[in-house]
Amino acid sequence: MSKTGRVYLVGAGPGDPKLITVKGLECLQQADVVIYDRLANPALLEHAPDDAERIYCGKLPDNHAMRQEAINALLAEKALEGKTVVRLKGGDPCVFGRVGEEAEHLAQLGIPFEIVPGVTAGIAVPAYAGIPVTHREYGSSFAVVTGHLREGRAETAEAEDAQDAVSDKWQALAKGIDTVAFYMGVGNLPFIRKQLIAHGRAPETPVAVIAWGTMPEQTTVTGTLADIEERLAAGPHISNPAIILVGDVVNMREKINWFERME
Repeated sequence: MSKTGRVYLVGAGPGDPKLITVKGLECLQQADVVIYDRLANPALLEHAPDDAERIYCGKLPDNHAMRQEAINALLAEKALEGKTVVRLKGGDPCVFGRVGEEAEHLAQLGIPFEIVPGVTAGIAVPAYAGIPVTHREYGSSFAVVTGHLREGRAETAEAEDAQDAVSDKWQALAKGIDTVAFYMGVGNLPFIRKQLIAHGRAPETPVAVIAWGTMPEQTTVTGTLADIEERLAAGPHISNPAIILVGDVVNMREKINWFERME
């Protein structure tokens, strides 16, 4: 019986292939199998050995190449064959990357694994747009939030309690956090801006929507909570992958927008 292999749960960074960590690159260079997602730059696959197996398991909201349960099982199957497996995820695997589920599955089966952190989009993408997520004058607190949010209706006492809890979270985001990064939230922007304003965020709060951050096609539209939808409608087409950044730090872009000005 072959010796159990090892799984590396690796963050690929936000898009620019040079933003992967040294350790992440080393893992790729020794991989027997690379299981990669939609947001991992395909150029990174070139660092794996020529004979390494490459398996795509990307996900779109309504089109999953492979469901999470199948990915969990595949990681275990390949490791139990004695192979070195790299699970390559866009950004940081611990930030909306479902790495907890994969690691838990491997742990339950006694399969060795390591988590290799990556550069997360919520920090790197604003940086490439000339916006630091913290600044002594503009913001000393920062939060990341999934943009896959939906407006629900309370129909039972339990649902009302849950809705109250959600309202408390929106109030905390609106009034308790200086800078908020919403991941993959372009489709829900109307709901996001409505909730932030309703829970106390000023309509004139600056907003940046940054698509394909750190990549040559990076596109940024700025405005305020009051007018960002209109600016998006009038500007270049913006779609996911994108970061919505809310906070006064967005004002820094006018001064230090470096990446989009590079020749």
